[in-house]
Amino acid sequence: MVALQFLWRPPMRQTFSSDSVIPSPKASFQRDLKTYFEELAPDLLTWQRRNRYYYHDLARLHRFMVPPGSRVLEIGCGGGDLLNAVAPAVGVGIDFAPAMVDLARQRHPNLAFYPLDAEQLDPAHLAPDHRQFDYILISGVLGYLGDIQAVLQRLRPLCHPHTRLILTFHNYLWEPALRLAERLGQRCPQPPQNWLGMDDVVNLLTITGYTPLKRGRRLLLPKRLIGLSGWVNRYLAPLPILKHLCLTNFVVARPQPEPSRVEPLTCSVIIPARNESGNIQAAIDRLPPLGDATEVVFVEGHSQDDTWATIQTVVAHDRGPLKLKAVQQTGKGKADAVRLGFDQASGDILIILDADLTVPPEDLPHFVEVLRSGRGEFANGSRLMYPRSKVAMPWLNTLANKTFAQMFSFLLEQPLKDTLCGTKVLWRTDYERIAAGRTYFGDFDPFGDFDLLFGAAKLNLHIVEVPIRYQPRTYGSSNIAHVKEGLVLLKMCLYASRKLKFW
Repeated sequence: MVALQFLWRPPMRQTFSSDSVIPSPKASFQRDLKTYFEELAPDLLTWQRRNRYYYHDLARLHRFMVPPGSRVLEIGCGGGDLLNAVAPAVGVGIDFAPAMVDLARQRHPNLAFYPLDAEQLDPAHLAPDHRQFDYILISGVLGYLGDIQAVLQRLRPLCHPHTRLILTFHNYLWEPALRLAERLGQRCPQPPQNWLGMDDVVNLLTITGYTPLKRGRRLLLPKRLIGLSGWVNRYLAPLPILKHLCLTNFVVARPQPEPSRVEPLTCSVIIPARNESGNIQAAIDRLPPLGDATEVVFVEGHSQDDTWATIQTVVAHDRGPLKLKAVQQTGKGKADAVRLGFDQASGDILIILDADLTVPPEDLPHFVEVLRSGRGEFANGSRLMYPRSKVAMPWLNTLANKTFAQMFSFLLEQPLKDTLCGTKVLWRTDYERIAAGRTYFGDFDPFGDFDLLFGAAKLNLHIVEVPIRYQPRTYGSSNIAHVKEGLVLLKMCLYASRKLKFW
């Protein structure tokens, strides 16, 4: 929050006796920086009001990414307004200027603020219940840090495996315009600072033990121009070329995973089945044990053959290592079947396996290992890496899949190669969070693929793709009406673009 808040004056000339210890350039810079932030505190609100459109957009971006009621830490909190904007259950801000901390405490007495230097931060400096957070915000601060690596490394003990770091910083292409704004009195004059590109920040995160998940840009017009700014920033700023000219860059990252978890782990495989009688027994026979215990939940959906009778027979007579369940849909569509299956499941990891078995059940251990190792939080199957049968996926289907993959990659700010593969694997706890936030998108997806992917992206989950060898059917015919459902998918992409991109 301090990137537009700094009031710069030339440092006072200092003299040193012959036996004085000359401070290092870094120490001198930090001392001068602290002094001027102290002097800025009384004028902070004035500068924020002058740039209220920028600060409003910054708060809006963070509210989009941080669910209310989270545990949030902000580094370089200034007056605490951004921290307060995300409505945390536990909100903690640190700033190395005591005058800023005093101002934040006056404005937001419901939050906790500490006068601490982020480069020297130690968990022992914080209260016992302020030592682990769901989100850590570093907004507009990277440019002022003398040792960015030290700060990022010192934040690691304050993270749990699902913590998200959200870093916002200016696009260095804007430097000439921002300097002009200083001369015109529209922005606080700035001291020399770090100007970091997107790749610089991603590299710093990587070498300090974080996995970058998402990167994005926003805000072409940082000043309010009635009838123009809102339209330009909502519809033009996200476009592929124009986005590189936006003022605000942001990166979302997570701590790199620790070694593989060793505690017991259970898996539930959800198999939606409609007119798939000939595949039911094969699904059980070919499914390997997953985790420490494996549960299979068949969800039959208004079949016109004897699928339900076959499922009942298999469940009643199977005595293998798998725990089998069977339920019938009252609703319609695959999304409804998957949600019903998830509700009936008891495993730590939830797995979707289509009953047509075009995704080999033998490949599922790869998905489980990705989650168990911590190398991903949402595993999406990809049918487009290995060679595939033209019978299983004709060229027109391949083209459609690649087209939707490009659209998804644009919408989610994460590269995806195959969004329509039915096999998706995620933690139960993350699915519960997706389901709890479903009202943001609405119940608009009859297939379930988009619902899960959009929900995972909204929560900034680490989405990874696991390649599978796509196989032709050995029984029955596809339940997909390609043209009709393709139009539905396109409509859903357009709808989701308003919720994820053009908002």
